[in-house]
Order: sequence, then C-alpha cells, then structure tokens
Amino acid sequence: MSPEEVEVVRRKLATIVGDLKALEPIGVMGKEDYIEDLYKRKATERLLQELIEAAIDINIHLILEAGYTAPDDYYESFVKMGELGIISSDLADKLAPSAGLRNRLVHEYDMLDHAVVLKAVATAEEMFSKYVKEINDHLSKEK
Repeated sequence: MSPEEVEVVRRKLATIVGDLKALEPIGVMGKEDYIEDLYKRKATERLLQELIEAAIDINIHLILEAGYTAPDDYYESFVKMGELGIISSDLADKLAPSAGLRNRLVHEYDMLDHAVVLKAVATAEEMFSKYVKEINDHLSKEK
C-alpha cells in the first residue's frame, strides 16, 4: 500500500478516534437525560453515523487494495474484512450490524428509538476501539 493510501486510512481512523472521544460524555448519561436533550441526541446520531461511515470507507479501501471487488453492501464490508483476516472474524461479526444502525440514522431518523441509539454508544466505544487497534496492527504489518 502506498504511503498516500496509508494516510487516507489513518485519517479515517483519526475520525473514528475523535468521534469516540466526543461520545464519551454521552455514554455515561442516563436514558431520561439523553432522551430529553435534543442537541445531545442529534450530536450522538451524527457522531455514530460518521464513525461508522469512516469504518466502511476503510473497509472498502482495504478490500479493494487486497485485490477484491467492493462488497454488495456495507454489512458485507465488515464480513469481508474478517474473511480476509484484516480484522478478526469475531470483531467483524460484531461490527457488521453497525451498518444497519448507520442506515437507520440516515434514512429512518424520524423513527429512531433513542434508547437503542444511546445503547449503541457503549457498543461503539468498545467495538470501534478494537477496530482501530486491529486496523493499525494491519497497517503496521503492511510496511
């Protein structure tokens, strides 16, 4: 992978890390406080959407770099990353449903269950932190 391509991936990883950091205060909020605060809900939705999309961009970039065609959908992008050993299969299986959350955030924003979104923050903090580590490990091996 060229230094420029590595830089693209690292920039997307930085977005994920920044979004996870911004979500930290949300993860400790009580459900009622979260639901009542429109601005925190909207910020949370946008941060989750952005970090999931950054991961999907990384997935597609690395899959294409490995010589494969782009997956048919975002869910499959995580599955393929696990199949290729770029991230662990276990992590890939746990992250794949985040593609569905991304779609709900983008397309079904008027029907979101705010409690589900709040719960997704804790899941994102755990799973996407692992994702960042595994992608960084992969990039280190590529050198």
